[in-house]
Amino acid sequence: MSRTVRLAVAQAAPVFLDREATVEKACALIAEAGARGAALVAFPESFVPCYPDWVWTIPAGRGALLRELHAELVANAVSIPGEATERLGRAAREAGVHVAIGVTERATEGSGATLYNSLLYLGADGSVLGRHRKLVPTGGERLVWAQGDGTTLRPHELPFGRVGGLVCWENYMPLARYALYAAGVQVYVAATWDHGEAWLATLRHIAREGRVVVMGCGMALHRDQVPDRLEFKRLYAPEKTWINPGDSAIVGPNGAFLAGPVREREEILYADVDLEALQGTRWDLDVAGHYARPDVFELTVRSAERPLLRTGSDISTELMVVEGMEKTEQ
Repeated sequence: MSRTVRLAVAQAAPVFLDREATVEKACALIAEAGARGAALVAFPESFVPCYPDWVWTIPAGRGALLRELHAELVANAVSIPGEATERLGRAAREAGVHVAIGVTERATEGSGATLYNSLLYLGADGSVLGRHRKLVPTGGERLVWAQGDGTTLRPHELPFGRVGGLVCWENYMPLARYALYAAGVQVYVAATWDHGEAWLATLRHIAREGRVVVMGCGMALHRDQVPDRLEFKRLYAPEKTWINPGDSAIVGPNGAFLAGPVREREEILYADVDLEALQGTRWDLDVAGHYARPDVFELTVRSAERPLLRTGSDISTELMVVEGMEKTEQ
Protein backbone atom coordinates (compact mmCIF):
# COMPACT_ATOMS: atom_id res chain seq x y z
CA MET A 1 0.00 0.00 0.00
CA SER A 2 1.08 3.58 -0.64
CA ARG A 3 -0.06 6.70 1.13
CA THR A 4 2.03 9.36 -0.60
CA VAL A 5 1.47 12.91 0.57
CA ARG A 6 3.09 16.19 -0.45
CA LEU A 7 4.42 18.23 2.44
CA ALA A 8 5.42 21.90 2.21
CA VAL A 9 7.55 24.09 4.47
CA ALA A 10 7.24 27.85 4.01
CA GLN A 11 10.56 29.50 4.82
CA ALA A 12 9.44 33.10 4.89
CA ALA A 13 9.70 36.35 6.82
CA PRO A 14 6.72 37.99 8.50
CA VAL A 15 5.76 41.61 8.00
CA PHE A 16 7.48 42.45 11.25
CA LEU A 17 5.10 43.23 14.13
CA ASP A 18 2.15 43.60 11.76
CA ARG A 19 -0.43 40.84 12.34
CA GLU A 20 -2.80 41.84 9.53
CA ALA A 21 -0.11 42.09 6.85
CA THR A 22 1.60 38.91 8.03
CA VAL A 23 -1.67 36.96 7.94
CA GLU A 24 -2.24 38.26 4.41
CA LYS A 25 1.24 37.02 3.41
CA ALA A 26 0.60 33.65 5.06
CA CYS A 27 -2.69 33.30 3.17
CA ALA A 28 -0.86 33.87 -0.12
CA LEU A 29 1.72 31.23 0.77
CA ILE A 30 -1.04 28.79 1.75
CA ALA A 31 -2.68 29.34 -1.64
CA GLU A 32 0.64 28.77 -3.40
CA ALA A 33 1.30 25.53 -1.50
CA GLY A 34 -2.21 24.30 -2.21
CA ALA A 35 -1.84 25.05 -5.91
CA ARG A 36 1.31 22.92 -5.91
CA GLY A 37 -0.59 19.96 -4.46
CA ALA A 38 0.54 20.16 -0.83
CA ALA A 39 -1.64 18.43 1.75
CA LEU A 40 0.08 20.23 4.62
CA VAL A 41 2.06 23.45 4.78
CA ALA A 42 4.04 24.44 7.89
CA PHE A 43 5.35 27.84 8.94
CA PRO A 44 8.13 28.95 11.35
CA GLU A 45 7.97 29.68 15.06
CA SER A 46 5.94 32.79 15.94
CA PHE A 47 5.50 33.65 12.28
CA VAL A 48 2.52 35.84 13.21
CA PRO A 49 3.30 38.61 13.99
CA CYS A 50 7.08 37.99 14.24
CA TYR A 51 9.72 36.34 16.39
CA PRO A 52 10.60 38.87 19.15
CA ASP A 53 14.33 38.82 18.50
CA TRP A 54 14.78 41.90 20.67
CA VAL A 55 14.85 39.63 23.73
CA TRP A 56 18.39 38.66 22.66
CA THR A 57 19.60 42.19 21.95
CA ILE A 58 18.02 44.55 24.51
CA PRO A 59 19.58 44.46 28.01
CA ALA A 60 17.11 43.40 30.69
CA GLY A 61 17.51 46.75 32.45
CA ARG A 62 15.95 48.65 29.53
CA GLY A 63 12.50 48.24 31.02
CA ALA A 64 10.80 51.13 29.22
CA LEU A 65 11.86 49.86 25.79
CA LEU A 66 10.92 46.27 26.63
CA ARG A 67 7.48 47.37 27.87
CA GLU A 68 6.89 49.38 24.69
CA LEU A 69 7.73 46.42 22.46
CA HIS A 70 5.71 44.03 24.60
CA ALA A 71 2.64 46.25 24.31
CA GLU A 72 3.01 46.26 20.52
CA LEU A 73 3.48 42.48 20.49
CA VAL A 74 0.33 41.99 22.59
CA ALA A 75 -1.63 44.28 20.26
CA ASN A 76 -0.56 42.18 17.26
CA ALA A 77 -0.86 38.78 18.93
CA VAL A 78 -3.32 36.11 17.76
CA SER A 79 -6.42 35.09 19.71
CA ILE A 80 -7.48 31.47 19.19
CA PRO A 81 -10.13 31.55 17.85
CA GLY A 82 -10.25 35.05 16.44
CA GLU A 83 -10.22 37.15 13.30
CA ALA A 84 -6.72 36.01 12.32
CA THR A 85 -7.58 32.32 12.66
CA GLU A 86 -10.74 32.88 10.62
CA ARG A 87 -8.74 34.45 7.78
CA LEU A 88 -6.10 31.72 7.88
CA GLY A 89 -8.82 29.06 8.04
CA ARG A 90 -10.56 30.54 5.04
CA ALA A 91 -7.30 30.44 3.08
CA ALA A 92 -6.77 26.81 4.12
CA ARG A 93 -10.28 25.89 3.00
CA GLU A 94 -9.96 27.66 -0.35
CA ALA A 95 -6.58 25.99 -0.99
CA GLY A 96 -7.69 22.59 0.34
CA VAL A 97 -4.58 22.31 2.50
CA HIS A 98 -3.93 21.69 6.20
CA VAL A 99 -1.80 24.29 8.00
CA ALA A 100 0.59 24.32 10.95
CA ILE A 101 1.69 27.87 11.74
CA GLY A 102 3.63 29.43 14.57
CA VAL A 103 1.91 32.35 16.29
CA THR A 104 2.35 34.50 19.34
CA GLU A 105 -0.95 33.75 21.06
CA ARG A 106 -2.77 36.09 23.41
CA ALA A 107 -4.20 34.18 26.38
CA THR A 108 -7.89 35.02 26.22
CA GLU A 109 -8.71 32.82 29.22
CA GLY A 110 -6.95 35.20 31.60
CA SER A 111 -6.13 38.91 31.72
CA GLY A 112 -5.45 39.10 27.99
CA ALA A 113 -1.92 40.41 28.55
CA THR A 114 -0.04 37.09 28.80
CA LEU A 115 1.39 35.57 25.63
CA TYR A 116 2.25 32.04 24.53
CA ASN A 117 4.52 30.73 21.80
CA SER A 118 2.02 28.51 20.03
CA LEU A 119 1.85 26.16 17.08
CA LEU A 120 -1.63 26.49 15.56
CA TYR A 121 -3.19 23.69 13.50
CA LEU A 122 -5.90 24.35 10.91
CA GLY A 123 -7.82 21.77 8.92
CA ALA A 124 -8.30 21.80 5.15
CA ASP A 125 -11.93 22.62 5.93
CA GLY A 126 -10.83 25.83 7.65
CA SER A 127 -11.47 24.65 11.20
CA VAL A 128 -9.14 25.17 14.15
CA LEU A 129 -7.89 21.67 14.97
CA GLY A 130 -5.93 22.74 18.02
CA ARG A 131 -2.74 24.37 19.23
CA HIS A 132 0.39 23.49 21.10
CA ARG A 133 1.85 26.01 23.52
CA LYS A 134 5.61 25.86 23.91
CA LEU A 135 6.34 24.21 27.25
CA VAL A 136 9.50 26.16 28.14
CA PRO A 137 10.45 29.50 26.58
CA THR A 138 14.23 29.63 26.25
CA GLY A 139 16.44 32.22 27.95
CA GLY A 140 15.38 35.73 27.01
CA GLU A 141 12.11 34.42 25.55
CA ARG A 142 10.82 34.25 29.10
CA LEU A 143 10.50 38.03 28.98
CA VAL A 144 7.60 37.70 26.52
CA TRP A 145 6.13 34.17 26.63
CA ALA A 146 4.60 32.10 29.42
CA GLN A 147 4.97 28.32 29.82
CA GLY A 148 2.52 25.97 28.12
CA ASP A 149 1.19 22.78 29.69
CA GLY A 150 0.52 19.15 28.89
CA THR A 151 -3.01 19.67 27.54
CA THR A 152 -1.65 20.34 24.04
CA LEU A 153 1.04 17.66 23.89
CA ARG A 154 -0.56 15.40 21.28
CA PRO A 155 -0.70 14.90 17.50
CA HIS A 156 -3.74 15.54 15.31
CA GLU A 157 -5.36 12.85 13.20
CA LEU A 158 -5.49 14.14 9.62
CA PRO A 159 -6.79 12.23 6.59
CA PHE A 160 -3.27 11.22 5.57
CA GLY A 161 -1.72 10.60 8.99
CA ARG A 162 -0.97 11.89 12.49
CA VAL A 163 0.65 15.33 12.60
CA GLY A 164 2.17 16.92 15.68
CA GLY A 165 5.23 18.86 16.71
CA LEU A 166 7.23 20.94 19.10
CA VAL A 167 8.60 24.48 19.03
CA CYS A 168 12.31 25.27 18.78
CA TRP A 169 14.34 24.10 21.79
CA GLU A 170 11.57 22.05 23.38
CA ASN A 171 12.65 19.64 20.63
CA TYR A 172 15.63 19.03 22.94
CA MET A 173 13.24 17.73 25.63
CA PRO A 174 13.44 13.90 25.33
CA LEU A 175 10.22 13.29 27.26
CA ALA A 176 8.24 15.75 25.14
CA ARG A 177 9.46 14.02 21.98
CA TYR A 178 8.64 10.62 23.46
CA ALA A 179 5.11 11.73 24.33
CA LEU A 180 4.52 12.48 20.65
CA TYR A 181 6.16 9.24 19.51
CA ALA A 182 3.98 7.24 21.91
CA ALA A 183 0.89 9.02 20.60
CA GLY A 184 1.74 7.78 17.10
CA VAL A 185 3.02 10.94 15.42
CA GLN A 186 4.07 10.35 11.80
CA VAL A 187 4.68 13.87 10.50
CA TYR A 188 6.64 15.90 13.04
CA VAL A 189 6.61 19.71 12.73
CA ALA A 190 9.68 21.41 14.24
CA ALA A 191 8.89 25.13 14.01
CA THR A 192 11.90 27.16 15.08
CA TRP A 193 14.01 30.30 15.23
CA ASP A 194 17.16 28.21 15.49
CA HIS A 195 19.48 27.49 12.56
CA GLY A 196 22.92 26.16 11.74
CA GLU A 197 24.60 22.76 11.59
CA ALA A 198 23.73 21.81 15.17
CA TRP A 199 20.04 22.45 14.54
CA LEU A 200 20.06 20.53 11.26
CA ALA A 201 21.70 17.64 13.10
CA THR A 202 18.84 17.81 15.64
CA LEU A 203 16.24 17.51 12.88
CA ARG A 204 18.03 14.48 11.46
CA HIS A 205 18.34 12.88 14.90
CA ILE A 206 14.60 13.32 15.63
CA ALA A 207 13.73 11.77 12.27
CA ARG A 208 15.92 8.71 12.92
CA GLU A 209 14.95 8.40 16.58
CA GLY A 210 11.19 8.55 16.00
CA ARG A 211 11.19 7.09 12.48
CA VAL A 212 9.12 10.11 11.47
CA VAL A 213 9.15 12.70 8.71
CA VAL A 214 10.40 15.97 10.19
CA MET A 215 9.35 19.33 8.80
CA GLY A 216 11.98 21.79 10.01
CA CYS A 217 10.43 25.25 9.61
CA GLY A 218 12.88 28.13 9.96
CA MET A 219 12.45 31.85 9.37
CA ALA A 220 14.61 33.68 6.83
CA LEU A 221 14.70 37.26 8.14
CA HIS A 222 16.87 39.96 6.56
CA ARG A 223 17.91 43.07 8.45
CA ASP A 224 15.99 45.23 5.96
CA GLN A 225 12.76 43.46 6.98
CA VAL A 226 12.96 44.88 10.51
CA PRO A 227 11.43 48.40 10.48
CA ASP A 228 13.87 51.27 11.02
CA ARG A 229 11.45 52.80 13.55
CA LEU A 230 12.31 50.05 16.05
CA GLU A 231 15.13 51.22 18.28
CA PHE A 232 16.50 47.73 18.99
CA LYS A 233 17.44 47.33 15.30
CA ARG A 234 20.38 49.68 15.92
CA LEU A 235 21.78 47.20 18.44
CA TYR A 236 22.63 44.67 15.71
CA ALA A 237 26.24 44.55 14.54
CA PRO A 238 26.64 46.48 11.25
CA GLU A 239 27.82 43.37 9.40
CA LYS A 240 24.77 41.32 10.43
CA THR A 241 22.65 41.42 7.27
CA TRP A 242 20.68 38.22 7.90
CA ILE A 243 19.09 38.25 11.35
CA ASN A 244 18.18 34.61 10.67
CA PRO A 245 19.31 32.66 7.57
CA GLY A 246 16.49 30.08 7.83
CA ASP A 247 17.95 26.58 7.32
CA SER A 248 14.55 24.96 6.73
CA ALA A 249 14.49 21.32 5.65
CA ILE A 250 12.29 18.25 5.33
CA VAL A 251 13.94 15.08 6.64
CA GLY A 252 12.97 11.46 6.03
CA PRO A 253 12.81 8.74 8.70
CA ASN A 254 16.34 7.57 7.86
CA GLY A 255 17.73 11.04 8.61
CA ALA A 256 18.33 11.99 4.98
CA PHE A 257 17.25 15.37 3.62
CA LEU A 258 14.21 15.14 1.34
CA ALA A 259 14.22 18.90 0.68
CA GLY A 260 16.65 21.63 1.68
CA PRO A 261 18.24 22.88 3.73
CA VAL A 262 17.56 26.33 2.29
CA ARG A 263 19.55 29.32 3.50
CA GLU A 264 19.30 33.11 3.16
CA ARG A 265 16.23 33.25 0.95
CA GLU A 266 12.47 32.86 1.16
CA GLU A 267 11.19 29.70 -0.45
CA ILE A 268 8.57 26.97 -0.10
CA LEU A 269 10.15 23.52 0.15
CA TYR A 270 8.24 20.44 -1.04
CA ALA A 271 8.67 16.72 -0.49
CA ASP A 272 6.50 13.76 -1.49
CA VAL A 273 6.57 11.11 1.23
CA ASP A 274 5.04 7.66 1.61
CA LEU A 275 3.68 7.47 5.15
CA GLU A 276 2.93 3.74 4.82
CA ALA A 277 6.66 3.17 4.42
CA LEU A 278 7.20 4.52 7.95
CA GLN A 279 5.93 1.25 9.38
CA GLY A 280 8.72 -0.68 7.70
CA THR A 281 11.40 1.65 9.03
CA ARG A 282 10.44 0.73 12.60
CA TRP A 283 11.14 -2.99 12.34
CA ASP A 284 14.50 -2.56 14.10
CA LEU A 285 13.81 0.57 16.17
CA ASP A 286 10.43 1.60 17.54
CA VAL A 287 11.12 3.79 20.57
CA ALA A 288 7.43 3.81 21.51
CA GLY A 289 6.98 0.11 20.85
CA HIS A 290 9.33 -2.88 21.04
CA TYR A 291 12.26 -0.60 21.96
CA ALA A 292 10.41 1.17 24.81
CA ARG A 293 10.89 -1.21 27.79
CA PRO A 294 7.89 0.02 29.83
CA ASP A 295 8.87 -2.49 32.52
CA VAL A 296 11.95 -0.31 33.15
CA PHE A 297 10.84 3.18 32.14
CA GLU A 298 7.51 4.94 32.60
CA LEU A 299 6.37 8.39 31.45
CA THR A 300 3.40 10.24 32.93
CA VAL A 301 1.98 13.21 31.02
CA ARG A 302 -0.30 15.49 33.04
CA SER A 303 -2.88 16.57 30.48
CA ALA A 304 -5.63 17.90 32.77
CA GLU A 305 -6.54 21.55 32.34
CA ARG A 306 -5.64 23.91 35.18
CA PRO A 307 -7.78 27.05 34.77
CA LEU A 308 -6.61 30.39 36.10
CA LEU A 309 -10.02 31.02 37.65
CA ARG A 310 -12.69 28.71 39.07
CA THR A 311 -16.10 30.09 39.91
CA GLY A 312 -18.20 29.10 42.90
CA SER A 313 -20.46 26.91 40.76
CA ASP A 314 -17.43 25.01 39.42
CA ILE A 315 -16.17 24.36 42.95
CA SER A 316 -19.62 23.32 44.15
CA THR A 317 -19.97 20.83 41.30
CA GLU A 318 -16.53 19.45 42.07
CA LEU A 319 -17.43 19.01 45.77
CA MET A 320 -20.67 17.24 44.85
CA VAL A 321 -18.75 14.77 42.70
CA VAL A 322 -16.24 14.10 45.48
CA GLU A 323 -18.99 13.68 48.09
CA GLY A 324 -20.85 11.29 45.77
CA MET A 325 -17.74 9.19 45.31
CA GLU A 326 -17.23 9.03 49.07
CA LYS A 327 -20.82 7.83 49.65
CA THR A 328 -20.41 5.18 46.96
CA GLU A 329 -17.23 3.91 48.60
CA GLN A 330 -19.07 3.67 51.98
